[in-house]
Amino acid sequence: MTVLTDLPLWLPPMALALWVWFRMTARWLHLFQLSSYQHPSYRLRLREARGEVLCAPRYVLLCTVPLALWLPPVWGASCASLLAALQLFCSPVRTDKGYARPRKAVWRMLAVLSVLCAAASFFSPIFIPAALVCALGALLVRFPVSTPAKIALVYTPRVKRLLVTAALCAALPAAALYFIHPACSLAFVALVTLAQPWLLMLYNKLNARREARISQGFIDEARAMLRAMPRLTVIGITGSFGKTSVKQFLFGLLSTQFHTYMTPGNYNTTLGVTRAVREGLLPTHEIFLCEMGARHPGDIRELCELAQPDIAVITAVGEQHLETFGSLEGVLRTKLELYDAVRGRGVAFLNYDSPPLAGAGLTESVVKCGGAEGMDYTVRDVSVDENGSSFQIVPPDGAPMAFTTRLLGRANVQNLMLSIAVAHRLGVPYERMRTAVLRLAPAPHRLELKRGGAYTIIDDAYNANPTGARNALETLALCRGTRIVMTPGMVELGERQDTLNREMARYAASCCDVAVLIGRQAPILREGLLAGGMTETAIHTFDTVEQGFAFVTTVPGGRERMVLLLNDLPDQYR
Repeated sequence: MTVLTDLPLWLPPMALALWVWFRMTARWLHLFQLSSYQHPSYRLRLREARGEVLCAPRYVLLCTVPLALWLPPVWGASCASLLAALQLFCSPVRTDKGYARPRKAVWRMLAVLSVLCAAASFFSPIFIPAALVCALGALLVRFPVSTPAKIALVYTPRVKRLLVTAALCAALPAAALYFIHPACSLAFVALVTLAQPWLLMLYNKLNARREARISQGFIDEARAMLRAMPRLTVIGITGSFGKTSVKQFLFGLLSTQFHTYMTPGNYNTTLGVTRAVREGLLPTHEIFLCEMGARHPGDIRELCELAQPDIAVITAVGEQHLETFGSLEGVLRTKLELYDAVRGRGVAFLNYDSPPLAGAGLTESVVKCGGAEGMDYTVRDVSVDENGSSFQIVPPDGAPMAFTTRLLGRANVQNLMLSIAVAHRLGVPYERMRTAVLRLAPAPHRLELKRGGAYTIIDDAYNANPTGARNALETLALCRGTRIVMTPGMVELGERQDTLNREMARYAASCCDVAVLIGRQAPILREGLLAGGMTETAIHTFDTVEQGFAFVTTVPGGRERMVLLLNDLPDQYR
């Protein structure tokens, strides 16, 4: 009995190989989706994950070349398949307890494969498919159907189109090779699976024109809807931090007098705003609050071309996304694209407590908001504690307006200052604003106080910049009881990432009693904490946030334990 006459024997390993291909493709598609399908961001994530997930696959690919040349076709292809499967098997797997690195399992795997390959050499090639079934079956155990993720892969139409392209590019050559010999087909599928992280970018380029046509159609539809509402006032909101909070605060204030619509959740990209307009904007709306995010220069300009804002609100400019903006000046230029869009025909409300904005030298169409003298809207008499804040706003007419809020931290006072200034300019009466401010709740995961249980949490999980981190730590320092900071550090800060994380940790040492560090940036953060005077015994390191919270329950203090969750990194940084 020969391999050529027993093609059905190759069907089980082929089926398993295709399932592994799908699982691994979905895994990398998830990372690609979290990177917003942007090749530079995705390549950076791949470089960061290479040592943990791929284990230098180039060496395996190099091994297959002499095997294919030296051995007969069937044996060369089979060995290539086995090596690719073994390579994937040896890679660490992300679990709810961090990355699992195999040790004994690898040796067991090698022993079984050696026995089966030896049997194939001395007895019959029929043992080759058996070896492949063994290897691929082990892969299915190591890569379960569900992988822990805070944001799961969403099978959007774009993801489905990418999957179809990937499937066609893998299936057509594999089918042709199957008729030469099943082992050759298996080898191709195995190697394509191994190279899938990089092939996804090729598939995305193949789909680029079609995706551009589809996206442009949606954008044109949204633009037409906005142009058909000439009485609609569009307020564009951007900033390195605080834009979601200002959007929600403005919604609470303006809704007391106007029919107001805001972009939901984190819909702050061009396609996100497009979807928000198409699915939620009504002809009866009077005000549209449009949050505008940016990861690359020109992103805000593109959003302004779509939304055509009448009013601009720039919350702050800080060191964030430096890996794409390059410098603080690059961040400032991008944020000021919103100011350029309204200059001469609208008005821009700027937070002059943000040094980059105060130093930008802008005069035309500007409303200055801040705590210094000479502002159009001045915030003063600020009092902040663990229960909330109180402050006064002095508008251009000079009549001070006093406010009290449940919101925590000076950063939220600045966000409220901008929101109140816009609402006042649009004619919302003081009494309505005062009542609305008293009722405002924090935006989710932005200095959000969560009481109850074994400890109290200040949830600032969406904070990923140095200035915001400092504001959150100042808030923690005001609290009573055992003060605990839990953080994985900050990301997307380019060459200054390590330096800024050390500085943040050094300042944190003066604001907390216990530090819980999460993930791979823990050594850098530890250096900063120790430099700030914190003792080794007060610093604890874990792989996941879940492990960190499990430890917090063992810290003395009961309900008096205040835990600041400072940034909770997305899946692509775990």
